Amino acid sequence: MLLDAGHARAVSSPSLTLKRPSRVGQREPGARATYTGAMRSKSSLPLARQAGAAPARGPSSHEIRIIGGQWRRTPIRVPDKPGLRPTPDRVRETLFNWLGQDLQGWRCVDAFAGTGALGLEAASRGAVEVVAIEHDAELAARLQQLALRLHTLALKVQRGDAVAALRRLQAEAFDVVFLDPPFDGPWFEPALDAAVRLVPLGGWIYLEAPTRWNPPQLEPRGLSLVRHLKAGAVHAHLLRRTA
Repeated sequence: MLLDAGHARAVSSPSLTLKRPSRVGQREPGARATYTGAMRSKSSLPLARQAGAAPARGPSSHEIRIIGGQWRRTPIRVPDKPGLRPTPDRVRETLFNWLGQDLQGWRCVDAFAGTGALGLEAASRGAVEVVAIEHDAELAARLQQLALRLHTLALKVQRGDAVAALRRLQAEAFDVVFLDPPFDGPWFEPALDAAVRLVPLGGWIYLEAPTRWNPPQLEPRGLSLVRHLKAGAVHAHLLRRTA
């Protein structure tokens, strides 16, 4: 999830609860609803503050939170790295209104994972496996640490090139693939082409992009546009494999 682009308030589409694609030997999950201080004299302050020096700080960062499921409100640290752009809360909320709040038994891929916000939301809602692929070593390590802290085996972190990793994964083995490539790179077409083979007919691909993808771009790939949301500079698409 890399791009230095600002976000305005999202205007969400009407909610639509969608079913996971059925696979041999797996049951279709049912829908389930979720979810003044004492004054001190100058002499009592540390000498550095008396001298006007700025307090020492560690690496700059901020937090987002998981918004649904068993880990609701769990913070995710976001280092202020150039281009790192987690999917905003409002967009994630809309996406999981589209997919449904209960992802029990789903298998997911979070390519270009960044902070892992999308994959963590899926795992929080019951996904049995989330393959999170991230090239940046620090971000991949943070995801590993968070998985340990949450005591989950569902999140499986792979460090490496997302498109190459997508091409190696088992065909038609996943229910949904989350794609949020860097907006200034050439990854959209190869990532979509690699992702479509990972889901069966009726399977889902979520795509974030700087422009809207329309049927002439999607239909030759065997994809249809089910939902679209524009939030600031981001276009969020829910796509379904139809061929």
